[in-house]
Amino acid sequence: MDLSLLKTFLAVHRSGSLTAAARQVGRSQSTVTAQIRTLEEQMGQQLFLRMPRGVVPTSVADELAAEAGPHVDALATIAERGVAGRTTPFTKPMHLAGPAELMSTRVLAALAPLIHDGLRLRVTLGLTDELLAGLPDGRFDLVISTHRPRGKAIASVPLTDEEFVLVAAPRLAALVDGGQLRREGPVALRELPLISYAEDRPIIRRYWRTVFGTRPTSSPAVVVPDLRGVLTATVAGAGITVLPRYLCAKELASGALVPLLEPEIPPINTLHLAYRVGTENAPSIAAIRTRLLMQAPSW
Repeated sequence: MDLSLLKTFLAVHRSGSLTAAARQVGRSQSTVTAQIRTLEEQMGQQLFLRMPRGVVPTSVADELAAEAGPHVDALATIAERGVAGRTTPFTKPMHLAGPAELMSTRVLAALAPLIHDGLRLRVTLGLTDELLAGLPDGRFDLVISTHRPRGKAIASVPLTDEEFVLVAAPRLAALVDGGQLRREGPVALRELPLISYAEDRPIIRRYWRTVFGTRPTSSPAVVVPDLRGVLTATVAGAGITVLPRYLCAKELASGALVPLLEPEIPPINTLHLAYRVGTENAPSIAAIRTRLLMQAPSW
């Protein structure tokens, strides 16, 4: 059985799409379709059901993927090492995607030393669900995800926890009765404007639910689809907000921002580093993953 047929088969099986698989293996969709048909003829069994959107593997395909996948992945890793040689694991530009704030303030700095080892980096910023959709079809090699990814084509490893903190500029913080806030919850904040990342207040909702056991009732006064903008508006005194501690650590240390509450168990969110199944041992993926896992605890 031709190894290239198995590589194409695994790409289709893991992505659930002939188009996505074609992008991954660097062939046209018609070639991928022909390769799958050839493999089905060799096996004498159907491997995929063609659906309006993508393909669905048969039980025969699932069995073949489980049996052949680890071996094909291992051969691909060996081939990449052979091409890379001993000087650098990076044989092509690596496409990394993630949230704008974390990428800009932490991730790029963490990966800077790898540039001198030959890493060529291409970065895409955006929302997690949109970025994860580009992982199985090969648009990205790695995605930093704000939640644990689902799907058989994607694997992930926990990267770090981001802690959320309720903050305000000192002038507004002075208007908050800390005792009332601890006793009565967000009623103590009802006169203060909210600054949010999105209209539906996702981070604020998480904090309210975890700490106060309720939902925020006020509409945001300011909506900025970038947490760095939220930080700037909050420091300027436009209102109160909830931010990841890593993003406002300097402002908290300098006194430009004040935590309005220090709950015994602060709300956290675990960030994950996601990659396509079968690529985790590739030298380029492994080098970036190792570097990020080493640096992330300090974030």
